[in-house]
Amino acid sequence: MTIQYKGVSVHFEVSGEGKPIVLLHGFLENAKMWQHLTKTLNGSCQVIAIDLLGHGETECLGYIHTMEDMADMVHAVLEHLGVSKAAVIGHSMGGYVALALAELFPENVLSVCLLNSTAEGDSEERQLNRDRAVKAVKQNHRAFVSMAISNLFAEDNRERFSDVIDQVRSEALKTPLQGIIAALEGMKIRKDRRKQFVNAKYKKLLVIGLKDPVLDYESVMAYVGNSDIELVEFADGHMSYIENKKELDYKIFQFIEK
Repeated sequence: MTIQYKGVSVHFEVSGEGKPIVLLHGFLENAKMWQHLTKTLNGSCQVIAIDLLGHGETECLGYIHTMEDMADMVHAVLEHLGVSKAAVIGHSMGGYVALALAELFPENVLSVCLLNSTAEGDSEERQLNRDRAVKAVKQNHRAFVSMAISNLFAEDNRERFSDVIDQVRSEALKTPLQGIIAALEGMKIRKDRRKQFVNAKYKKLLVIGLKDPVLDYESVMAYVGNSDIELVEFADGHMSYIENKKELDYKIFQFIEK
């Protein structure tokens, strides 16, 4: 399905009936990443998987896609579908978008699951790394994508999941250059939403990998602390929907059914 949003085509898939669940993919991913989880959920849920700006079949809106831009686009999809309130699950960058959606349109959000994601903003060091990434993308975006995808998995999983990594890389290489850069620039300037997430009244789930090469476990735990955020820890990397597929499906189903 597609809608027009501010002059660009936005693609999304809807399946199943029941509680609305919005699935938001991460950087260099698209809505196809959710195929396995969708099969788990659409027996009891209306699953809405959206291609974010500049990813999948959704066109680029500009040269910087802020998390707020993407959240507003998600809101437009929900309005189009007549969905007033939904659970939102966001992987990595999709988690940043989920938090922006919850801040801008709190009436639409029933619960939030951050999957291999964080409520933190980028540190100065991380912002510099984003700038370096933009330069690398402009020089050779295929090499950048290839390396970036492999580095998301726990090191000891890279050989075991080599076939799947090739598939993920193949999908990631379909992301247009403008979409890659616009997302990097948007993530670099995103707001720190730790206080918002900790103090929010909606249900919250945070899923992290203990060997995640992207997120720092200690910094995440520093703000989760004794909050009411439900925490799930897996032993692997940043790609829990692949590295911990069955366990993740079970935990998310539990969270939604509560």
